[in-house]
Amino acid sequence: MSGIGTNPSPSKGADVITSKAFCIIGNPIEQSLSPLMQNAAFKHVNLNYSYIAFKVPADELQGAVESMRKISIAGFNVTIPHKVEIVKLLDKLSNEAMIAGSVNTVSNENGLLVGYNTDIDGILEPIEKRISSFEGLNVLILGAGGSCRAALVGLARKKGINSISIFNRDQTKLNNVITLGRELKLNCIPFRFEDTAKLSQVSKNSGLILNTTSIGLQGEKSPIELDFIRKDAIVFDIVYKPINTDLLEKAKKTGAKIIFGYEMLLSQGYKAFEIWTGMKAPREVMKQALFGIFGEPK
Repeated sequence: MSGIGTNPSPSKGADVITSKAFCIIGNPIEQSLSPLMQNAAFKHVNLNYSYIAFKVPADELQGAVESMRKISIAGFNVTIPHKVEIVKLLDKLSNEAMIAGSVNTVSNENGLLVGYNTDIDGILEPIEKRISSFEGLNVLILGAGGSCRAALVGLARKKGINSISIFNRDQTKLNNVITLGRELKLNCIPFRFEDTAKLSQVSKNSGLILNTTSIGLQGEKSPIELDFIRKDAIVFDIVYKPINTDLLEKAKKTGAKIIFGYEMLLSQGYKAFEIWTGMKAPREVMKQALFGIFGEPK
């Protein structure tokens, strides 16, 4: 597997009538809004492309990738729990995907499956809209999977971050992301997810709280209690369905600024579209596809 640049060759444009298939794989996958967003974008620019969702359990990932190779799928997105495991099944990685060790976007480029990490900007862009200076910032991250890895690569671009505390159940995954963070010159500190007392203490001292786990997807309660969210904190939950997770509801009650998961969904989706097509993403069309006549949630 070799590294490559991050800019694929542009498409010839929408005037060439070519049918291509794209998809997203993950488990669970029923909640995914990516098909709605990407199909709206393809239609808007007159591309005869289709995008669907496939449920792929962890033990079927290799077989699924082999099947997609056989049918020459044009590209696909990768979500929980495959973002790290998919890496070893691909032919090439973009430079940032190689650094992160995780992939959420794959493009079939002349028969080679090339992995990209559009989650990096998908996470960082919404944060940058709320934070002008990262000097002295303490960050709390829940989870140690592919989205955590993307967050670390993105945050490493920022100067002055004081600490990044990471809580996770799986000790091996936790150790691996701590190693990545330290390689990126970040002051990363590992904690056991079950240590609720320490989680409360760290949360109370954190200016940015980021949930990169699937907690909240099924309506679960966040392990972070309301009393330990600062009113001047920024709270970001990558879960986008439901829009208002338990963590975000708690953050609202404290007066903290919140970042909805759909903001990451949109940002990473724009970049995936551009990788696949070589065209500028129709951002407003993609956003409208998610929110319809009701508009963007507040």
